[in-house]
Amino acid sequence: MIPSGHEDPFCRDRLPPPGDWPDLPPLLPYPDRLNAAHELTCAMVERGFGDRVALVGNGRARTYRELSDWTNRLALALRDDFGVRPGHRVLIRSANNPAAVAAWLAATKAGAVVVNTMPMLRAGELTRIVDKAEVALALCDTRLMDDLVACAKDSRFLRAVVGFDGTARHDAELDRAALSKPTDPGVSDTAADDVALLGFTSGTTGEPKATAHFHRDLLAIADGYAAEVLGVTPADVFVGSPPLAFTFGLGGLAVFPLRFGASAVLLEDASPPNLVRIIEAHRATVCFTAPTAYRVMLKAMAAGADLSSLRCAVSAGETLPAPVYDEWMRVTGKPLLDGIGATEMLHIFISNRLDDHAPGTTGRPVAGYEARVVDDAMREVPRGTVGRLAVRGPTGCRYLADPRQRHYVRDGWNLTGDSFVQDPDGRFRFAARSDDMIVSSGYNIAGPEVEAALLSHPAVLECAVVGLPDADRGQVVAATVVLAPGHAPSDALAKLLQDHVKATIAPYKYPRRVSFAEALPKTATGKIQRFRLRTQGETP
Repeated sequence: MIPSGHEDPFCRDRLPPPGDWPDLPPLLPYPDRLNAAHELTCAMVERGFGDRVALVGNGRARTYRELSDWTNRLALALRDDFGVRPGHRVLIRSANNPAAVAAWLAATKAGAVVVNTMPMLRAGELTRIVDKAEVALALCDTRLMDDLVACAKDSRFLRAVVGFDGTARHDAELDRAALSKPTDPGVSDTAADDVALLGFTSGTTGEPKATAHFHRDLLAIADGYAAEVLGVTPADVFVGSPPLAFTFGLGGLAVFPLRFGASAVLLEDASPPNLVRIIEAHRATVCFTAPTAYRVMLKAMAAGADLSSLRCAVSAGETLPAPVYDEWMRVTGKPLLDGIGATEMLHIFISNRLDDHAPGTTGRPVAGYEARVVDDAMREVPRGTVGRLAVRGPTGCRYLADPRQRHYVRDGWNLTGDSFVQDPDGRFRFAARSDDMIVSSGYNIAGPEVEAALLSHPAVLECAVVGLPDADRGQVVAATVVLAPGHAPSDALAKLLQDHVKATIAPYKYPRRVSFAEALPKTATGKIQRFRLRTQGETP
């Protein structure tokens, strides 16, 4: 590896042994010394994009020059006022707004390793992330402080929670500290293969896994997928619903537009009606959201909404149903681009193209990636046969100090946990998840985590959580509950348990279906037979 620019070697010391890494064929020959945030801001000003709009949100537009100066000041404040050193982990908690992007860029410029988190996470969930990454400093939108402050109160690692103003007023501790700083670049001398980002994914066990992504990786997803598949130009305006805390959202709403001098319009409440409104108002050209939102957009267009500015609509987070694809093609004459990505891979690695697409398919590998369908012995299976999806390319899985690395990476290939079929024409087609992860409206939800939340209620003796098919959400979280003595099934109790889960973990994880049973189906050894619950739930 290249000599590190990190003073704190925490992340590099906890990377997997080299023999457990996936093969990582380079996409482009990036320089040894590289800082992704510098490339997305200061370097863009140097290339002549200074007066172009970079970010829009909360009623204000910011040019590339303004974003560059803003993030330089913030980076110096983090270094001089809050003690951030290269390699320190910095957690960020915010909704989608320009201030969140600025905080991420500034921490990255300062050489920190950023951990982006969703605003819906509760204190207990934040604690598991803080403990895994040994985070000492968190930056938080002042409107979302409570759960993070609660996390810090009992944390062994989190020493400070510093607020920033998620609106456009710059009236918070971090903003005030930055006001007196010069606009000179406060960029650390990071290496291309220094860790820049820890992407957290819960997996099916609910025990968080942290995937380490390098500075070069952040640029590679833009120089690969965004350049080849989307064909991004400075004239593009990006919108979308995925949180910046998801690598899908960070790429689609920050990295991709900033890499090419385009603009991004950020929404804190990216509901489908709000997306429609923003697309019309800003004449957006590229949209990232889930199939559920595209269904709403189709209804809006039927009611007179003008979404004709969209040249590229990307669907991810859940499988794109062929009827939605067909209707979008009929109405707009343009394809919905289905694709598959993963936190471990950073972004989309198989995708349809504007000039190469088909309903019900995920597409072909993105430039720089290879994919194949294999059996349990890693042998490629014949075309048309269901098997495990294996992929390799310029990005890949490097779990931080986690034995599950060897489950995800075998023989240099990343095994994503998805079952796929490769058609005779070479296109890849999704078959099913290979594990018990529930994917609902683009959110990955670990069933055991929901079970733990339910079991913390005194009325619950036992429970099991599975994902059931749903026409609108792809899947919904469904809980089967065995009640403790003294409690009787009722609609009111089901509602009480749903509210309890919402208050215990992120609300989107709550079970939308709750049923009661006298006992759970189990094997002779006592293992819950979740497949039987799925079968029962799918029976009309």
